[in-house]
Amino acid sequence: MVSGAPRDLNFEGTVARGGWADLPGDLARLNLEVPVGAAIRCSVTAGYPAAAPPLPDLVAGAGFRVDRTRRAGCRTVVDARRERTLPDFVGGGMRMLVCGLNPSVVSADAGFGYAGATNRFWTAAVAAGIVSRPRDPMAMLDIDRVGMTDLVKRATPNADGLTAAEYAAGAERVRRLVEWLRPGVVVFVGLAGWRAAVDRRAVPGPQPSPFAGTPAYVMPSTSGRNARTGPEELADHLRRAVARADSK
Repeated sequence: MVSGAPRDLNFEGTVARGGWADLPGDLARLNLEVPVGAAIRCSVTAGYPAAAPPLPDLVAGAGFRVDRTRRAGCRTVVDARRERTLPDFVGGGMRMLVCGLNPSVVSADAGFGYAGATNRFWTAAVAAGIVSRPRDPMAMLDIDRVGMTDLVKRATPNADGLTAAEYAAGAERVRRLVEWLRPGVVVFVGLAGWRAAVDRRAVPGPQPSPFAGTPAYVMPSTSGRNARTGPEELADHLRRAVARADSK
């Protein structure tokens, strides 16, 4: 465990350029700045929107283990510690939200998703024209308006050990995030999580029902273990997905 005084994030939604929707991005930056095990304290003023997920949800989604939630005067305060995982890279005005199964430990340590040497996500995303600066999720969010999250926050060597209960709980967390931020489309990368949590008969492509009121698209895993799907096909899935957002 890392000792020392907690790093404070005192967020004022009324003065942030993007309003309360900027809070997840600020939490993501804090995640990338502090080491695993470091204590942080996130506090928000009165006026936290009822439509937003509970503040502990956002802190946990940013890759922190929530230890305590309390009131301090007019502020809500969450005490937490940095975990070995990735934060959500999300915010307002997203053209697309990419949702993976869970971070690999390689990605957790690198600070960005799909960091494995054989993973084809970034190659496909560049080929599809949805990112201008690969392997940089903050730039992807700020410049390309494409966000990233995962169904399960627990980092593992691969997704084989994830449970149906973890996928179901993660889908509810992501649902609350999508209901609040309203991206143009949500793309679920890898069929396993969607089938476990939403529709066990799902096939790749646009889904017949929206997810939290937003068009949903499911595509094959970009892992190198999925040798049946080539990089050209993966890029085509991303093109088709973002076209759904652009046609709205």
